[in-house]
Amino acid sequence: MYANAVLKFKQRRIDRSPRLDTILMIEAELYKQKSDKTITQIWKALPKKVMWTTFTAVLRYLEYSGKIIVEKDKTVTWIWNPNLIERLKKQNLVIK
Repeated sequence: MYANAVLKFKQRRIDRSPRLDTILMIEAELYKQKSDKTITQIWKALPKKVMWTTFTAVLRYLEYSGKIIVEKDKTVTWIWNPNLIERLKKQNLVIK
């Protein structure tokens, strides 16, 4: 499933590329919300205004990197768990 996501990711041409502080702000808001919020609800809840195209570009990147899942009903779920990754590394399991 994840391999298919890697193959499907294509860079879109957008007016502005998101800055790192914008990406981190969106990531923090997504982590705080965890799930049950739609894309639009999260966009409106951001502490600073962000252009919609910039916001969707960041969402695509975070989904590609395996931190979130955007469901069919447009709800966003945070799935990245660094503590689990560290436990798996300590057990000498290979992570790709």
